[in-house]
Amino acid sequence: MNIGKALLWALPVSIVSSLSHPALAVRMEMRVLPLNGPGTGCPEALTAFETAQNRQEGGYATDGMVQLSVIANNISATQLTDFTAVWTGTLKPEYRNCTATAGIYSKDGETFWGHSHLRVQLADGQAKVILDMTGVRDTNGFTSTIIEQTMRDGNPRWTWGGTD
Repeated sequence: MNIGKALLWALPVSIVSSLSHPALAVRMEMRVLPLNGPGTGCPEALTAFETAQNRQEGGYATDGMVQLSVIANNISATQLTDFTAVWTGTLKPEYRNCTATAGIYSKDGETFWGHSHLRVQLADGQAKVILDMTGVRDTNGFTSTIIEQTMRDGNPRWTWGGTD
């Protein structure tokens, strides 16, 4: 094989291998489900993302975030345990009368039918994001746990993981 062909073959491989984690993020659509019929001033959906970290010996971790700042402000962490993290914010004026919930509806455009470990409650002028590992088991039968919860760019962020 001549050098020119080898370089042409290596170029796409080097481009693919240089992609960062965000390129591997799973996009999760969270459909908003109004309480008892059409919601008054409710958003249609929220978007969240999760990205698996590089595997480590003995365990795994997943980073995530939800774009809550598009519908709420003054968001802060209000609860944290090993299993649950809750962030609460004030709904923006156009959504203040919304009473609804949301859960993961699709992942990367494919309908999702599993347990939604990420949920949203919209009520009484507030938005609550709930990351809940209750019942989410890892490959060894242990409960997955929340490793970190933070805020960045006005949005809740987290890392959860387990053993393998």
